[in-house]
Amino acid sequence: MSLSVVRSRVLQGLQAAPVQVEVHLANGLPSFTLVGLADVEVKEARERVRAALLTSGLDFPHNKRITVNLAPADLPKDSGRFDLPIALGILAASGQVDAAALAGYEFMGELSLSGELRPVRGALAISLALHASDTPVALVLPPGSAEEAALVPGARVCRAAHLLDVVRRFQPGAPAPGDDAGFGAVRGTAPAAADEYPDLVDVKGQALARRALEIAAAGAHNLLLIGPPGSGKSMLAQRLAGLLPPMTVGEALESAAVASLAGQFSPQRWARRPTCSPHHSASPVALVGGGSPPRPGEISLAHHGVLFLDELPEFPRAALEALREPLETGHIRIIRAASSAQFPARFQLVAAMNPCPCGWLGARTRACRCAPEQVSRYQGRLSGPLLDRIDLQVEVPALPPQELLDAAPGEASPAVRARCNAARARSLQRQGKPNQALQPQELQDARQGLTRASSDFLQSAAARLGWSARALHRALKVARTIADLAGSDAIEPAHAAEAVQLRRGPLAA
Repeated sequence: MSLSVVRSRVLQGLQAAPVQVEVHLANGLPSFTLVGLADVEVKEARERVRAALLTSGLDFPHNKRITVNLAPADLPKDSGRFDLPIALGILAASGQVDAAALAGYEFMGELSLSGELRPVRGALAISLALHASDTPVALVLPPGSAEEAALVPGARVCRAAHLLDVVRRFQPGAPAPGDDAGFGAVRGTAPAAADEYPDLVDVKGQALARRALEIAAAGAHNLLLIGPPGSGKSMLAQRLAGLLPPMTVGEALESAAVASLAGQFSPQRWARRPTCSPHHSASPVALVGGGSPPRPGEISLAHHGVLFLDELPEFPRAALEALREPLETGHIRIIRAASSAQFPARFQLVAAMNPCPCGWLGARTRACRCAPEQVSRYQGRLSGPLLDRIDLQVEVPALPPQELLDAAPGEASPAVRARCNAARARSLQRQGKPNQALQPQELQDARQGLTRASSDFLQSAAARLGWSARALHRALKVARTIADLAGSDAIEPAHAAEAVQLRRGPLAA
């Protein structure tokens, strides 16, 4: 047969579009042509495939005109994942492997010049997309990628270490052999969930900030910590992930799929909520994602975890303003001329900043040397719409040395996490989602627990402080979380007052 078709996949965000690798051998001037909107790294497969076939002792049709088409032609193709299907297509077209036996399998893998198979990026994302679409195929992947893809429950995954292992499995007339070291099915077992988070016991003092951290964990609220250098803002932020509930299997798969797409998946971090801390020089593309083809940014890598932005005013304004929509919707859609992709971005934002350029405004230990215009300009780097989306804005004062040294150890994370999990369980039982994710109509229904006195207090506070409708709704969500922590079905005036106090940070109007 001079024509063969091998099935593969290409990633579009977290979606895996099918690709047919069509190989045709014809008489004529010897050539190797690859078409189908292939990127440079895909076109380089011609040399890798030729060398891998020859060094593996297989026949490369030097005297033929080889045409490889990656269909559909209007779909951009990238990475070296098409090396293996291209090699198998050539072997099938030249009769060295059974073309009919390749049906029911999809192949991905980068070839080394010796024929060994190297891992590919996004194997778990592809396996998850296939599982969601209920496609009855088996994936053939290199070592490393196969174990990653097999983590998806019910996935059919085979591991092949070398091109020759695949060839022996699909040679004409070859019996269906059992699993061996070279080619065989992989049964995925999820690693033990990691529970190695920094402990809140290390934080001394800072009762208000610890309380805000607990409320943020219980209701999935965004948090802004404002204070002088060395007051413990970063230490507090790094401990939020340890207060969040354990990941479900679905959440762990989604988080791992995004990490796999970025080439950052590690089995040691399975089911561990990520904490991403990009440097303040990060560009908007690095923060929200982009490029061609689109890649996930830090907000997607923090999916089901924490995004910690230290020195918040130092970030480029365009990068900060790009956070507005993901904070509301929980996803980011990146549009490019040739392609588009949507990535999940349901993260919990924790930001930290100094109150002024020198950092000592309002501190008891040192005097601020900034002019009022400098302070106003520094704080003005954060727009009102962005601050409106941050539920809790808390001041973290610097502790005097005597108080810091004599303070007793704080409450440990397991005890705080138990209270947070109980409060979140109450909200999930009531409305099926954390309080922060309530939509306006759902929030209206949740107001059934709002007493008349609490309603009057919130309305009066919103009028005095000049809050927008969004700010009022977010304060109501925080009050609902405080009531859940207290085990109360009703939102009492004390809960509403604490919610208002925790939103009235130094940057509040």
